[in-house]
Amino acid sequence: MDFQEQSHLKDTTAFSNLLANRMTVFTLAIACGLAIANVYYNQPLLADMSRSFHISVQQVGFIPTLTQVGYATGLLFLVPLGDRLERKQLIIKMFGLLSCTLVAVAISPNIIWLGVASFFLGFSSIVAHLILPFVAQITPPNQRGKVIGTLMSGLIISVLLARSVSGFVGKLLGWPGIYWISAGVMIVLALAIRQQLPENRSSSQMSYPQLMQSLAHLTYQQPVLREAAFNIALIFCAFNVFWVTLVFLLESPVYNYDSQVAGLFGLVGLVGAGTSSLVGRLVDRWGARRVVGIALCFALSGFTILWLTGTHLMGLIFGVIILELGMHSAYLSNQIRVYNLVPNAESRLNTVYMVINYTGGALGSLFGSYSWVIGQWNGVCALGLSLLILAAILHFGGRRK
Repeated sequence: MDFQEQSHLKDTTAFSNLLANRMTVFTLAIACGLAIANVYYNQPLLADMSRSFHISVQQVGFIPTLTQVGYATGLLFLVPLGDRLERKQLIIKMFGLLSCTLVAVAISPNIIWLGVASFFLGFSSIVAHLILPFVAQITPPNQRGKVIGTLMSGLIISVLLARSVSGFVGKLLGWPGIYWISAGVMIVLALAIRQQLPENRSSSQMSYPQLMQSLAHLTYQQPVLREAAFNIALIFCAFNVFWVTLVFLLESPVYNYDSQVAGLFGLVGLVGAGTSSLVGRLVDRWGARRVVGIALCFALSGFTILWLTGTHLMGLIFGVIILELGMHSAYLSNQIRVYNLVPNAESRLNTVYMVINYTGGALGSLFGSYSWVIGQWNGVCALGLSLLILAAILHFGGRRK
């Protein structure tokens, strides 16, 4: 029996032990969600931060941007290490580093310190993207959808609730409070993972420069990776085109609502969290590519409903639900497609997938504002539908294998 066969047998045994203990899967879902939630805690706290440092809200507005840039940088430069280092210890160490950066944010004496600490907070908040490839590797392909879907449920719920929780804690304890609490939670999660996760040593002997070079090689050699990554980038771009302009629609004479109502629409995203496990099971049964096609149909239907009936509240709510279902289903299905491509390269495949996806989302936020200025709601929906039609052409006209 060669090394790869021994590794596969060990991974299958590890998965059997993992699946037998549902508490471990639940712990990993919580760990994924709470790690990425750290990126979003600062958004409702900006006004408190500006008062604390005696600066304007506009001056403190770059803090979320720095956090997001740090997150994208971590995705690119840290996640590939999952294919080189022992994954369990890497995850534990990253939780430790994340706890330290949270403390650094909490004790910030000035805005410059806060900006630097926020960048490194985002940089170290990529733990979910170490856990997901780890679990994908030790999970048999016919079980991947169910398990990854469960982890994604925890991630989505945590992101949706992060802003509300941080705003509530900030009101009670001041803006540093949520960071102190989260620092302690990260330590608890590290200890829990140390107890519950199996060791997982990579067979790769590549150096770090070779790992980084292989990102381009994988992108070139794997057409399915390119198809899945650009597919979800276009869908995420359309998704952000909608969400970045929703507040403009709700504050317009059509509705005359305030920004708090726009925030409540974010809770509709719980639909995506509630269906992630189901979508994962459908991927296991039908195949990821077919589910991506169904997800695209949902997303196209959602934007069509938003265009035709978005100026009526029930039509807007229904359109958001359908769009959310399409977005989260496509994200999960495309991610599983990527994990199935090359054994022992899950972390690097995930890096390419996430960086391209994240770039699409950032462009959507940028283009959405311009589309509203140029064409108001019609311009937003026209751009969103155009992006989704392009994604459908890429998918349905792409490779079948």
